[in-house]
Amino acid sequence: MHPALVAGIWAGALLVSSAGGWLVTRLVLRLASRSRDAGRARRSGPVVLQPLRVSDGPDGEGAQTVLRGGTWIGVLERLAVSASLLAGVPEGVAVVVAVKGLGRYPELRENPGASERFVIGTLASLLWSAAVGTLAQRLVG
Repeated sequence: MHPALVAGIWAGALLVSSAGGWLVTRLVLRLASRSRDAGRARRSGPVVLQPLRVSDGPDGEGAQTVLRGGTWIGVLERLAVSASLLAGVPEGVAVVVAVKGLGRYPELRENPGASERFVIGTLASLLWSAAVGTLAQRLVG
């Protein structure tokens, strides 16, 4: 396969993984928020920066505040997962999961209500980026 085509597949896969994964993750979080066991809806008013003991749902304002930076972390996560699979180094996925879990552990320990958003978002993001990375790796062959 021509090197320019391989580079194009890599670039396209990384773009689809990061941007498409954002859309997929948002959709999954919204669907999860509609579930009957999704947590309590917040009453109106500002989010108080105190521990989130009870979940306000995976798409809730409290969970989003606790897990600030999650959108950018997710983009980087998807890029790393897809790139490691494209490069033929699936062990990189384990490193990404470990770094993300350890990096978020203090926030999740202090705010158990945010863990629902973390788990659902991470799984949706990982599944999407793994599918894109695997498909692109097979195309590159």
